[in-house]
Amino acid sequence: MNTWDLGNMEAVGGHQTEMVGSPVLIETEAGTAVEFDGAGDALVVDANPLVDLEAFTAELIFRPYPGGLSAQRFFHIQEDGNDNRLLFETRLTDGDEWFLDTCIQAGREGKVLFAEEFKHAIGPWYHIAIVVADGMFRHYVNGEMELETEIDFVPLKQGQTSVGVRINRVCWYKGAMRSARFSSRGLTPNEFLEGDLWR
Repeated sequence: MNTWDLGNMEAVGGHQTEMVGSPVLIETEAGTAVEFDGAGDALVVDANPLVDLEAFTAELIFRPYPGGLSAQRFFHIQEDGNDNRLLFETRLTDGDEWFLDTCIQAGREGKVLFAEEFKHAIGPWYHIAIVVADGMFRHYVNGEMELETEIDFVPLKQGQTSVGVRINRVCWYKGAMRSARFSSRGLTPNEFLEGDLWR
């Protein structure tokens, strides 16, 4: 397993990292986290943590804030030289709620899980996960699977990861993020990152 502690903004996961705007470190009940202003803050990591993995689990601990854009692409892994990618996105509703939108483009397969029927309150910390294994693409919020679809997944190659914005610097994220973890197989919910914040 590969854990990225976002508290080291100069070298996330030990990789060269570009700071965009002025993200700040804050102390929270989840420990040290990075706060993004939703207008120009991001981290760009010179690494793809999923490179060459045929199956994987990608997990994030994050807290969305009110007042952000309606669509925020806040964690984006992009392969160099093409459109192959993985995206975590939040969609904010007219009220104080959000839902998870996840996307994978790999080879000829482009799949989206748009969980508009699964709304969550803005404010608390959340655990979210994408699991790709055994020909299936699933996403989870706080250990509960929301949507799934079949996928003919082709492993991603070398690339970059943007945190707090889409890689082309649109759809900025307003909120905090604590950590990310990447595993080389499909985990079950009882194997996800533990924490009293979401269990």
